[in-house]
Amino acid sequence: MKYRIGQIVPSSNITMEREVPAIFAARMQALPEQFSFHSSRVRMHRVVAEELERMNRDMGRCALELADARVDVMSTACLVATMCMGMGYHRQVIEDLGHAIAEAPYRPQIMTSAGALVDELKDFGARRISLMAPYSDALTKTVVAYIEHEGIEVSDVINFSILDNLEVGERDPLQLLEDVKRLDVRGVDTVVLSACVQMPSLAAIEPAQQALGIPVTSTAACTARQMLRRLNLAASAPGAGAYLGSQAGLR
Repeated sequence: MKYRIGQIVPSSNITMEREVPAIFAARMQALPEQFSFHSSRVRMHRVVAEELERMNRDMGRCALELADARVDVMSTACLVATMCMGMGYHRQVIEDLGHAIAEAPYRPQIMTSAGALVDELKDFGARRISLMAPYSDALTKTVVAYIEHEGIEVSDVINFSILDNLEVGERDPLQLLEDVKRLDVRGVDTVVLSACVQMPSLAAIEPAQQALGIPVTSTAACTARQMLRRLNLAASAPGAGAYLGSQAGLR
């Protein structure tokens, strides 16, 4: 089978068009499915509320462009832009994008990276997590409140206060292996290594899981997981942590 994956990507995001295809590429090495990847970009430079709100207003155009490509599933690729708009707003985004493509001849599955994180945490059975994020203190508090509003306790947080989105995307993912040593993971059932789809983490997920002995994931991995589930495919891909089927390091 052949599937088309669509993403609405902030113009300064340099990570989601690497990590999501990398997860699916590993899957294609093990299974006969084929996936292609298609993006529409929306302007955003700094991770601040004004730019995030402006970006949200332009996503309907992106949805139409991806619908023209007849993608099978489309997802937004900015967690904090959704979460800063109010509790449960990922559901409103799905509704709004559905309206935007209502006249399109082909209707893909619509999802968001923000919704993917909370939905896949719940589907996996996570109830208490610790996470890391690049955001300012204020935006990090917003993200934590949003996740907890969805019924998932956040035990501990480390945030790096990086406002320039390109700088976030250029961060070495393996630095997270040092950062996570400062994260309190006592009593948690999942560590979210990156609660941001721009902060690279894929290369560190399996090593972190092996070091901690508990499930480790990221928003990008949860996005890929939900894409697979919406396509009625098994939620698995090698080398991407427990949420995509890896048992590496789990006690």
